[in-house]
Amino acid sequence: MADCALVTGAGSGIGRAIALKLAADGYAVTVNDLSLSRAEAVAADIKTKGGQAIAVPGDVSKEADVSAIHAAAIAGHGEVTLLVNNAGIAHQSLFEHLEVADFDRMFAVHVRGTFLMTRAVLPSMLGSGAGVIVNIASQLGQIGGIELVHYSSAKAAIIGMTKALAREVSSRGVRVNAVAPGPINTPLVMELSEEWRAAKRASLPLGRFGEPEEVAEVVAFLASPAASLFVGQTLGPNSGDVML
Repeated sequence: MADCALVTGAGSGIGRAIALKLAADGYAVTVNDLSLSRAEAVAADIKTKGGQAIAVPGDVSKEADVSAIHAAAIAGHGEVTLLVNNAGIAHQSLFEHLEVADFDRMFAVHVRGTFLMTRAVLPSMLGSGAGVIVNIASQLGQIGGIELVHYSSAKAAIIGMTKALAREVSSRGVRVNAVAPGPINTPLVMELSEEWRAAKRASLPLGRFGEPEEVAEVVAFLASPAASLFVGQTLGPNSGDVML
């Protein structure tokens, strides 16, 4: 039986590229997205390429939805052996104009969603003594971003969660790591202003934004046996925006 991957927010952008890459690598993929139609389109794309996939809608910030997503993944492919917490939203605002509702929604999707989905799959991974969790953070969680205090804060929280959880579960066979992409050519980034994107592009040592497929390759590496020594790490396909 194929290893089973669950990718949240996989209906477009980075999540879509991750789902396609993992399916090409032999995983049976559960494609989650807030939009069922987007998830179904990705699952259909995977199937036309000879892969295995099911589409499951749901909001990762809601406990009931997370339970339903997890149950559907198990029913479709078996216990999840690889979880990619990718679901996210974008919103731009100067701090002094930032609404509480926008701040709360940012943390609900990114941080609470990562927590809830990880909590759902972790018991079976610990029970089998094997599993991989990859959390999609952002380089803005490392360096911050103008008009993106709430987004940067949420992504920093994901990096902290990754490190802490890795210390708890690595000795029990579950590897937890994060990927912190720089700006990537995705619908999410296109929601930000052209002025922001132009200024950011000009500041990058590579002078360009990345492509979703380039991030997917990093996730696939962390999921593979080649990354057996990587625990609690944050890898940065970020066009040189952060250099560690």
